[in-house]
Amino acid sequence: MFEVWLMVGFGLLGYAMKKLQYPIVPLVLGMVLGSLVEKSLRRALVLSAGSFDVFYTRPITLGFLLVALLAYFSPLIRLALKKAGYGKTDINVESL
Repeated sequence: MFEVWLMVGFGLLGYAMKKLQYPIVPLVLGMVLGSLVEKSLRRALVLSAGSFDVFYTRPITLGFLLVALLAYFSPLIRLALKKAGYGKTDINVESL
């Protein structure tokens, strides 16, 4: 009976996501890659004796971290640039 309730729960989740126009791809990626990322994080922390320094002291990991942060905050950056008027150009038809 557990599987039936699990199916009903995921069906309701899918219906709610469809109605709220929430993309399903990030959820699927999170479910597929979540355990792999968790195992890798745990392994890295064991190798570094529990220190998070390993994630920002090496150039390649710092680069990946900065790209991830930029991707995460890109909607806010785009909104701020749009409010500041960046990218708006006024074309003077008379000068053409």
